[in-house]
Amino acid sequence: MNKLVPELSEIMQASQRLKSVLHHTELDLSATFSRMSGGNIYLKCENRQKTGSFKIRGATNKIASLMEKGELKSVVASSAGNHAQGVASAARSFGIPATIVMPEAAPIAKVQATEGYGAKVVLHGSCYDDAYAKALEICETEGATFLHPYNDLEVIAGQGTLGLEILGDLPTVDMIIVPAGGGGLLSGTIAAVKQINPRVKVYGVQAEGANAIARSYREQCLVCTDSATTIADGIAVKGPGDICVDIINEYCDGVVTVSDTEISSAILLLMERCKQIVEPAGATPVAAVLSGKINVKGKNVVCVLSGGNIDVSFIQSIIEQGLVARHRRMRFMVRLMDRPGSLVQMLGIVAKVGANILAIEHDKLSEGLNPNETDVHIACEVGGKCHGQQLLDELANHGYKVILE
Repeated sequence: MNKLVPELSEIMQASQRLKSVLHHTELDLSATFSRMSGGNIYLKCENRQKTGSFKIRGATNKIASLMEKGELKSVVASSAGNHAQGVASAARSFGIPATIVMPEAAPIAKVQATEGYGAKVVLHGSCYDDAYAKALEICETEGATFLHPYNDLEVIAGQGTLGLEILGDLPTVDMIIVPAGGGGLLSGTIAAVKQINPRVKVYGVQAEGANAIARSYREQCLVCTDSATTIADGIAVKGPGDICVDIINEYCDGVVTVSDTEISSAILLLMERCKQIVEPAGATPVAAVLSGKINVKGKNVVCVLSGGNIDVSFIQSIIEQGLVARHRRMRFMVRLMDRPGSLVQMLGIVAKVGANILAIEHDKLSEGLNPNETDVHIACEVGGKCHGQQLLDELANHGYKVILE
């Protein structure tokens, strides 16, 4: 590998530094995802890591390295949330002050958790890149050391310890699928895995609305985007690291993108079938597998669940999106005669089919309504696409004109 890739010895040294700090997160074989995809799907549960994500690996290795050299008094970092907690936790363990700059829209849970580790939080800008610029400004003013979340060889080496663990726990692994935002975790995993077992394929996954690394890989040069819009805030990065992109472009086996709807569906499945709470960024590998973006049939595959720091208030909207994507929720309108018993008669059909009514709204003001008619808007829960179609067919068979909303 070229000189801008962490040596295996450096990743092994990082592993020794982190041994007393990290949880050795398990590999969980998912029978459900294996059956759905045709591969043997293992989940690397970094959502159960200390601070709730993989980020503590790179942050701790970087701080430990600087402390060994006697070069550190205080640190500043910029983060959408997970790097913030990793830096805050590592700084506290070494007894040094930390200031973290986060985007103004950062999830409340991540802000509070970062403050809980003893760091000072400054909210600035609309995305990571705005927070990054502010962090550099604070560093210059206060003379602190900036800890980059991904574009740093010692951070990359720290993230690479995840690759060592996977190879140690599953020597027969064929493929590792990793979320990618700035590129630190993906490049670190590549650096570790390809130096030990080059036959293992490593793929990156990005959100469609934040696809700078996917475009960089496709064009084989560093590409920055004008925006990064996705529910996966942990990987919403407009400007990936040039060090990371160089490693990814040379050694990665592919980078794919998934939609926010596919991510939502994956989060819901992880909760329902695997009892795993995973943030949107961490669910992207599962989304890529289940959407068929990566062919995993007959392979031993590890999907890295990179974090679990999801705002509880956000879970409900994710569940709603996931249910819609899986045809578990539907809305439709039926025009009825406005007379006693007509609504009960129609709802009896819905009940007979086994759909669950969530909401009903009467509308007597729609254009084209006769005085003796009313539009009824219904939201209901069904068992899936076939069940939903069964409901629509049954209503049609009884003479109702149904309009999907």
